[in-house]
Amino acid sequence: MNKPKVVILGGGFGGLAAARALHKAADVTVVDRHNYQTFLPLLYQVSTAGLAADHVAYPIRGALRKTPVKFRMGSPISIDHKNKEVKLDSSELLKFDHLIIALGSVSADFGIPGVKEFTLGMKTVSEALTIRAEIMRRFEDLCRFEDDTKLSITVVGGGPTGVEMAGAIAELIRGPLKSDQANAAAHIDITLIEAGPRLLPPFAPSLSARTKKDLEKLGVKVLVNAAVQEVEHRKIKLKDGSTIASEITIWAAGVKGSDAMLQLNLPTLGNRVAVEPTMQVKNYPYIWALGDIAASVDKNGNQLPMVAPVAIQQGKFIAKQIARLGKNKSLENFKYLDKGSMATIGRNKAVVQVKGIKISGAIAWLIWLWLHLFYLLGGRNKIGTMADWTWNYLTFDRGNRHIMDS
Repeated sequence: MNKPKVVILGGGFGGLAAARALHKAADVTVVDRHNYQTFLPLLYQVSTAGLAADHVAYPIRGALRKTPVKFRMGSPISIDHKNKEVKLDSSELLKFDHLIIALGSVSADFGIPGVKEFTLGMKTVSEALTIRAEIMRRFEDLCRFEDDTKLSITVVGGGPTGVEMAGAIAELIRGPLKSDQANAAAHIDITLIEAGPRLLPPFAPSLSARTKKDLEKLGVKVLVNAAVQEVEHRKIKLKDGSTIASEITIWAAGVKGSDAMLQLNLPTLGNRVAVEPTMQVKNYPYIWALGDIAASVDKNGNQLPMVAPVAIQQGKFIAKQIARLGKNKSLENFKYLDKGSMATIGRNKAVVQVKGIKISGAIAWLIWLWLHLFYLLGGRNKIGTMADWTWNYLTFDRGNRHIMDS
């Protein structure tokens, strides 16, 4: 019996999970615009000189080496539904019986003026290196002055990404930058802005309060109930009429499904691809979507969070669904098993929430470290990350303070 042809657009957590689960039962091809998978949960550490960029990137071909899965580097530009073909920007046509959309997400600006022009996103290695370079370049500029010239850095968004970024920048300033040039480091201000009433909205209020307290101890100015109205050059206007100076503005306020979903003319729900409970794209039973780009919901009708565990579970689930179709079995509905949430704030500081269990402090921090190492691809990356973390912890230094943007 001929194996079904499955094309997976996207080589992230979900795309690779689906490919690995399908490689014995299907003829699988993975397509991605990069030849590597980015470990997004640790990208902020590249931005703040905590990790080398190559420690959070792993070759997709390496991840698929012991499987017959094929890989193509490229971007999809159109879908021919009649002939079941997807066209890549290389002009190659890939035939499929099943198409899996796993293209991830991009930063969402929510229509706020100036976000695209004057803020730095953090969804790619390139963006992470740009943030690192901007911080270090502005620090070098500050070292030229002996007066009270200030460098203001603002992180917009009080979710896990924003909290982790703000904490990491604070530790970068308090540690290596202070050792490099104490006067310049003392003139760097960090502000974290959250539109809602508290940080980490998905977490328990007690953990949100602990996070705010820990960040403030690190020197971060935390503003809640502070919605951004407009971003301008070197300043941010809030909806209450106040203005904040911001030499560097990092946007961590939210994400949306990849813009490719619009180019591919897929049905959308909000800013994600509309899917059935079976994870099939609405009106297209041979197309599936997973992860950040899929508008799948939980039992209460709320869209599932854009996090790696969701994508991984959906990738494995879709593989089972395709196998069920091959055996003429009825499809099932996806049910997400929430294994908890976590965020690190800084050295020996983190928060973990698993169902009704709430943990904070050093124990939560160790749990955070272990789980991220567990999910990181590649033995070299694990060893390199452990080496960087150990060095950073023991010396209070960060050796990746290079200005290497293009």
